[in-house]
This record gives sequence, structure tokens and C-alpha cells, in this order.
Amino acid sequence: MIPILTTSLPLLGLTAIAAYLLGSVPFGLVMARLFGLGDLRQIGSGNIGATNVLRTGNKLAAFLTLILDAGKGGIAVLVARAALGEDAAQLAGFMAFLGHCFPVFLGFKGGKGVATFLGTLLALNPLIGLGACAMWLITALISRISSLSALVAAVSSPLIAYLLGAPEAMLLCALLAALILWRHSANISRILSGTEPKIGASKK
Repeated sequence: MIPILTTSLPLLGLTAIAAYLLGSVPFGLVMARLFGLGDLRQIGSGNIGATNVLRTGNKLAAFLTLILDAGKGGIAVLVARAALGEDAAQLAGFMAFLGHCFPVFLGFKGGKGVATFLGTLLALNPLIGLGACAMWLITALISRISSLSALVAAVSSPLIAYLLGAPEAMLLCALLAALILWRHSANISRILSGTEPKIGASKK
């Protein structure tokens, strides 16, 4: 199910563009430069997300990247909901996620979207977001593998939405989960081969 469309198509179009541009802001690169860590794309996995920032050893920079990347999705959802409605909120969350993964400012080569995914869900429906965060945390504590934790959280999110009686969020959760699976295809291969690095380990 999807929310009933109550917003005009021109306003939805403007919402999509604004949310995409917000999502495209590469906070990982910004934090790396502010903290003098160098070009994040030349460090570790080359990813612009918080996990790769953490590989630099700067926990504060990684934490700020996590919060800001999550905030992109959350702010997009909350502003669109307040200004227009639930249909715009879901579209804004999806487009902010796309912006993070495929940012226009970086030649459409962005992050894997996990923090933005969680921020989007927390703003869209706090219970769904908390459920996904709980799945991430439980998996991380057991496996110590960030990518596996992200995959479990993403794949479980449509089921969490269903169990919480929020079927209108299931399609968005499923779309975001599918994109996260795609963005993590290399990680999935390394998980299956036992070569995926664990949380806190440096990646040469």
C-alpha cells in the first residue's frame, strides 16, 4: 500500500528535487576535510559514509557523519510532511536516500545509504525506525559486521512495518531495502567468503 495522493504533481516534483539535493550533500567528505582526514574516497573502502570515516580512527567525525547522514532523510520527511502531507513525506524520504547513494555533486557516486535509510524510517514512523535500529544493533553485537547489520535491518523493515500495523510504509521500506541490497552486492560477496571486515577493523 502507498499513501493516498493528496499533493499536486508539481509540488511533489519540487519536493523530489529538493529532497534529492539535500540527500546529495556528502557529509562524510565534509567531515573528513574539516577534521583533516584527507579525501575519504582514497581511504579504506572509498565509501563516503560513517563506517568508512570510522576507519580513519576519528570517532567524533564518524559520529557526526552518522547523525548528519541520518538527518538528511529525517529532515526531508519531516519538512515534507509538515508542508504537504504523508505522500510528500514518503517521496521526500525516498529521494533523499537516492541523493545520498547517487549524489549529483559527486558524479552520482555516493554512499550505501544505511544512515539515511534509518533516519528516514525514524522520521516516517518512529516505531519502524526503532525496530530497524534494534535489528542493526542486535546483528552488530552478534556478528561485528556493519554491512551484515545493515542488510538485516533493511530486509526486516517491511516486515516490521507490517507487524506494527503500518502497511502504508511497506512499499517504501521494500524499495529502500532493495536498493541497500544492491548497493551492498560486493559486501554480500565478502560476507559469503568470510572476508568482510569487522567493525573497528582497518581496511587496507
